[in-house]
Amino acid sequence: MTEVIRNDREYIANTYARFNVEIERGKGSLVYAPDGTEYIDMGAGIGVTAFGIADEEWKRAVIGQLNAVQHTSNLYYTKPCTELAKALCLRTGMKKVFFGNSGAEANECAIKVARKYAAERKGPKCYTIVTLKNSFHGRTLTTLAATGQEVFHEKFQPLTPGFVHAEPDDTQGLEALVASCDPAAIMIETVQGEGGVKALDAEFVKAVERICRERDLLFIVDEVQTGNGRSGALYSYMNFGVQPDLVTTAKGLGGGLPIGACLIGERAENVLGCGDHGSTFGANPVCCAGALNILNRIDDRLLAEVREKSAYLFRELRGAKGAVSVSGMGLMIGILPEKPAREVVQRCIDRGVLCLTAKDRVRLLPALNIPFETLQRAVAAIKDALAE
Repeated sequence: MTEVIRNDREYIANTYARFNVEIERGKGSLVYAPDGTEYIDMGAGIGVTAFGIADEEWKRAVIGQLNAVQHTSNLYYTKPCTELAKALCLRTGMKKVFFGNSGAEANECAIKVARKYAAERKGPKCYTIVTLKNSFHGRTLTTLAATGQEVFHEKFQPLTPGFVHAEPDDTQGLEALVASCDPAAIMIETVQGEGGVKALDAEFVKAVERICRERDLLFIVDEVQTGNGRSGALYSYMNFGVQPDLVTTAKGLGGGLPIGACLIGERAENVLGCGDHGSTFGANPVCCAGALNILNRIDDRLLAEVREKSAYLFRELRGAKGAVSVSGMGLMIGILPEKPAREVVQRCIDRGVLCLTAKDRVRLLPALNIPFETLQRAVAAIKDALAE
């Protein structure tokens, strides 16, 4: 046991079931243990390091901002914040952005916007948010309540009231639930990442948008994990031909630095007023400079490359020995193995590949720009681990 692992076990809260891997350094999609052992990173920090480890362009953007000013506060203007907000709005058609530090904070902001919007139009009793069973929206008490998985609820009662959960891909059931509770908004993930990497049916996603328009509800899409090129589009909702009122994002946006964003569309762009919301570290100029570099590099060429790599992964893994099924979208892949997922991930580690789990599935979230040769090496090891 290394000193790092000993200190972790003594001083860090026991909230993570870590694998016995210590990462000291890395470059691109390769990371290294202190003894020099090399691993192919197929998790990207759970979808965070969009362009891999120690990306040179991203480093220049971040270091350049560090050498200028690392933090001010939201009492003053900074260029990285405004440039990033402008780029996000121009790329999505949204109108305003609120910056926080994480996906949970972005979702908290969207929930607040939806409740204020509904209260002003329909009265203070209209505050319920409909989410989907098997969803995951964060670990604050409110975003846990929004999460449609009882396993996350049971130890932290009472949770924030005002959330009900519909069955995914059940339009009739969703319509009945909405009619019974007169909600403020419907909030979905187009691919339920923590829920097992399951993509929603396209017709259901369109039905959610239709119901929101018919009933004057805000349509919220949680793009914390699916966003920023992960799905093969800039944001995954773009694959479905819908336009949300609120989009939340984080993870890959910062390239490794903590940032979350709530994108607000035209219907709700003026809901938040001065003092309605805030964040000490939100819109930190270093995080925004890094995020702007990431966003500006997610272009049509890269997105086509993501789709090509996704097609390769599905071809190779569907029908592979030891794999029951493969799900997901873009470079967000879930493999249902015949054997326990964590056991398969450990076998991958033994073969020099770092993967993730999501419920009963092996989850793959590699860097968007992982070299094809590296991806092929990883797939060979994963198939070998599945078949063992």
